[in-house]
Amino acid sequence: QVQLVESGGGLVQAGGSLRLSCSASGLRFSLYAMGWFRQTPGKEREFVAVISRDASRTLYADSVKGRSTISRDNAKNTVYLQMNSLKPEDTAVYYCAADFTAIVFDLHQKDHEYDYWGQGTQVTVSS
Repeated sequence: QVQLVESGGGLVQAGGSLRLSCSASGLRFSLYAMGWFRQTPGKEREFVAVISRDASRTLYADSVKGRSTISRDNAKNTVYLQMNSLKPEDTAVYYCAADFTAIVFDLHQKDHEYDYWGQGTQVTVSS
């Protein structure tokens, strides 16, 4: 049974930082690209960042580029999202997702490409 469990969310002031973690189990982690998405009430889920299976490639949404860093530790089956200079518009539930990719450096931004999802962690940025 595949499980993705996010942690690290919380309440932070604008300009602050958070590091989200996502721990995976029940899957061969190194075969999956790992992504982060976010969603606010009434809006569609939005791509945030993705990292390839071997961590050689990353891709970011324009809204977080330069402020966020995605990384992974395949030995720990964990993916991270370091978010700096947080803004109130970053407030959302953040989800990690696993995308089985046959090609090691493939990256996808569409949520329907992803096979497994976590339950999400709330990030609230106060102004």
